[in-house]
Amino acid sequence: MDNRNILAIGTSAGGVEALLFLARHFPADFPAAVFITIHLGTQFRSSLDELLSNAGPLPAAFARDGDLVQNSRVYLAPADRHLLVERDRILLGHGSRENNARPAIDPMMRSVAACCGPRAVGVVLTGTLSDGASGLWALAQCGGITVVQDPTDAAFADMPANALKRLRPTTLSL
Repeated sequence: MDNRNILAIGTSAGGVEALLFLARHFPADFPAAVFITIHLGTQFRSSLDELLSNAGPLPAAFARDGDLVQNSRVYLAPADRHLLVERDRILLGHGSRENNARPAIDPMMRSVAACCGPRAVGVVLTGTLSDGASGLWALAQCGGITVVQDPTDAAFADMPANALKRLRPTTLSL
């Protein structure tokens, strides 16, 4: 990824399958830290960390406040907490819900944009509504690379389609 050592991925509905696909294809020496926000409920304990760890070579764990960021690791936003990145540390926020969700993708993407923009890649995958669109736009404004799943390939097209609309520059006719 040539000097890009932060990969921030946001997804929602249909996201578990997409994340498992990605986990299977990461190399064991992946030269970046991977941050994932997926909308999780609080009523049950999630085993997504175990599923992703078993699917591929990178260890996955729910992030803890103050964790030191390390390459070749997957950090998941825990239920009811926003996953934020500041320099080389993870912060867990309990701020307001965004896009009806906590954890939400936009706060993660904005924090990655602010701390690490030129060395980050942001990705929006399958999901409903528009979480991730404004955060991905912020990342692009700060020099990050943005990637959006093809809406026609997504289990749920709303999030990728809305991210593409937000990123696409408007054209003016004069």
